[in-house]
Amino acid sequence: MVENWDVIIVGAGTAGIPAAIFAGQRGAKVLLLDAADKIGGTLHLTTGQMSAAGTALQKKLGINDNPKDHFDDVMRISENTADRDLVKLAVDNAADTFDWLMNNGFTPLKNHPVLGNAHEPYSERRYYWGPYAGISILEAMSPLLDEQIASGQVVISLKTKLKNLILNNKKIIGIDIEAEDGTKATIKGKNVILSTGGYSSNPELFRELSGPKLYWKGAYPYSRGEGLTLAKKIGGVLRGGENYLCGYGAILKSFNYPTEITTRVISHPHIRLPWEIHVNIKGERFFQEDYDSVHIREKKLLEQKNLMSWVIFDEEINKKSPALLKDFSKEDTNSFFSNHPMFYIADDLGDLARKSGVEEEGLKKTISEYNYSIENNKPDPFGRIHRPLKIEKPPFYAICTHGVSITSTVGLTVNSQLNVIDAKKEPINNLFAAGEILGSGQTMGKCSAGGMMLTPALTFGKLLGQKLLSW
Repeated sequence: MVENWDVIIVGAGTAGIPAAIFAGQRGAKVLLLDAADKIGGTLHLTTGQMSAAGTALQKKLGINDNPKDHFDDVMRISENTADRDLVKLAVDNAADTFDWLMNNGFTPLKNHPVLGNAHEPYSERRYYWGPYAGISILEAMSPLLDEQIASGQVVISLKTKLKNLILNNKKIIGIDIEAEDGTKATIKGKNVILSTGGYSSNPELFRELSGPKLYWKGAYPYSRGEGLTLAKKIGGVLRGGENYLCGYGAILKSFNYPTEITTRVISHPHIRLPWEIHVNIKGERFFQEDYDSVHIREKKLLEQKNLMSWVIFDEEINKKSPALLKDFSKEDTNSFFSNHPMFYIADDLGDLARKSGVEEEGLKKTISEYNYSIENNKPDPFGRIHRPLKIEKPPFYAICTHGVSITSTVGLTVNSQLNVIDAKKEPINNLFAAGEILGSGQTMGKCSAGGMMLTPALTFGKLLGQKLLSW
């Protein structure tokens, strides 16, 4: 085995794989490590959504797009909470990344690119994903990595954990590792890339860095945050906690957190207009339920206790409205009220409030006001237009939902060369980072900007592999 590698890459996922491919193609001796027993990381779970402007596919379709407009859109959607330098680096190089994938077998869905939906859309069609979600991307990259492994430029070591970063005179000179069988080793390297992903399978670290409890047991199991904690230990700076954002309307399997998700309430008005109202623990509505983007409700949910909300309706709405739950029929939904901990039914509102944990007085007041405004044709205080029925005929129903996230908002601070920097904004020499370890709050801000987690991870890994030894 090489004693002093040109590049050591810790994490064989979305960022680590392209870093290894391009470094190997340039003649570097690369060691690629991962704690899992297979490559791919979160590509095995992600929807695989990418965004890129100025791609060959766009040009073929007559779409006139450019990185500046992409940048402006991301900053608009994020309300200027994303990191401008990282966003610019990502979007300026995104088309090259996407074209590279296309040239190596990636095929997006037939109607792509699209503007996006549910969250704030782009101003131009630059949003793409493949038929097999993240696996479509992995299948395009794997043969290229296999070529570098076969050539001897890249050596891969799976089931191998990073235990320590070796710092000598403000310069990383290697790492300590431990194999699954307990074998330990010190590996020397000229450059180390941390692409170890996030921390969303670590409840304690999630609570410490993101703020809320980790409700959802749905993240990649190796997203434990070791890269973050070890980099912090040698002077790296973590940032981005203020940009935490959660998804809306998850119905968890139990209150024993973290747990799996049964399904989600359909809260996208372009798919299903709301018949119900949504309330917080005080029994109060807190957003416009038929607003055409989930962006507002996600932001408003952050203000609610424990990121919890309840969907409230009556028997008439239950009978006449379309199915409320994603991938479940009306009959399935009704069956949950007899056997699921998040579903409640009662003959009067007071009993419903007591069963579900919502404040009784607030719930009664909210429903009375809601019914009065419909009956008297008064404007809704939140601007809601679609109000087909009052909530007045028992039995009454409540479904408890949680705001959940499996992305890691907080990440390492890097400079424009993706070099990890310390509190004085000085680089920790030879230490670089790419992928979710940078934090979703940097490339998306406090929002969901389409494709701005996966594409930057691919792009930053590719850039490091292309330029690391020459920067």
